[in-house]
Amino acid sequence: MNNQTFSLQPFPSTESLANLKIVGDIARNSHQLTICYMLAGDLKEIAINPPSNTPSRKHELWKDTCFEFFLGIKNSPEYWEFNLSPAGHWNVYRFDGYRQGMQEEKAFTTLTFNVKNKADNLTLALNVDLDKIILAEEAIEVAITTVIKHRDSEVSYWALIHRGAEADFHLRDSFIVEL
Repeated sequence: MNNQTFSLQPFPSTESLANLKIVGDIARNSHQLTICYMLAGDLKEIAINPPSNTPSRKHELWKDTCFEFFLGIKNSPEYWEFNLSPAGHWNVYRFDGYRQGMQEEKAFTTLTFNVKNKADNLTLALNVDLDKIILAEEAIEVAITTVIKHRDSEVSYWALIHRGAEADFHLRDSFIVEL
């Protein structure tokens, strides 16, 4: 099993709440990938959609507070974008290369994850079976990201590392976690 902790940083030019922190851990065991995010700080300043009674696949989750990760097969241009809303909604997109050929990944018909929202922190944990899209022996590279929408509608972009002049989670050289 390969297990790593992470801490996300806001994109330098975006306004971010000074007391906000996004940390977590990610692990891979054969075809199982587990990721857990913890958002801590003054959560009343963040726009967080309430839990849905009927979580479903939805588009454009990144327009609101959304936990994301990008997964690519090492030495291959194709990758997947996973979007997880604190409300329980989700989506997975497949790309042929950098922002090319975007399509919903039909291998996933549901994506169940746990969200716990407290006064000073929110945790989101996902365990996903990757054998629907990659082989267990294939090495993967992951970019871990989060979009935070503030109550004033400003948005900040958080990632392990920011490689571009603008916040761009799709840049392959920011897929720095190897599992």
